[in-house]
Amino acid sequence: MRVLGLLLGILLLAGCAEKAPTPEKFRFTAKTLDGAEFRGEKLVGQPVVLWFWAPWCPSCNAEAPMIAKVAQRHDKVQFVGVAARDQLDAMKKFVADHGMNGFPSLADLDGSVWQRFGVTAQPTFAFVRPDGSVELLAGSPTEEDLDAKVSSLTSQV
Repeated sequence: MRVLGLLLGILLLAGCAEKAPTPEKFRFTAKTLDGAEFRGEKLVGQPVVLWFWAPWCPSCNAEAPMIAKVAQRHDKVQFVGVAARDQLDAMKKFVADHGMNGFPSLADLDGSVWQRFGVTAQPTFAFVRPDGSVELLAGSPTEEDLDAKVSSLTSQV
């Protein structure tokens, strides 16, 4: 009977434990390119790569196939594209042209998600650890460098 009481007490305490607060950067709601609602809070607690891109950006166009390959290799990491600085139709065409359907892309038409993360140029990557800490990398990494960065996110899980 004591064991049952102890287990019940532990379960009650576990249910009352407070969740860690959501980091401010992740308190946003955006639309995906297909119009679905996307809440940044759902990214907290998991390894994430945010790829900030623009449809007209030559570097973004050149690296898109590589990003898709790296994302496929790292199924324990959530990739999210964050498109801005252009119109929705151009963003959709970019995704279709590059076969970038393996992960969601946000239509950050007003640039608010870019602003939250302090992104000022494309391409930029935000590597998010499960604890909510973020490391930004501006520019175009090699496939090997990107692979290593993404791998480091899962080695900390």
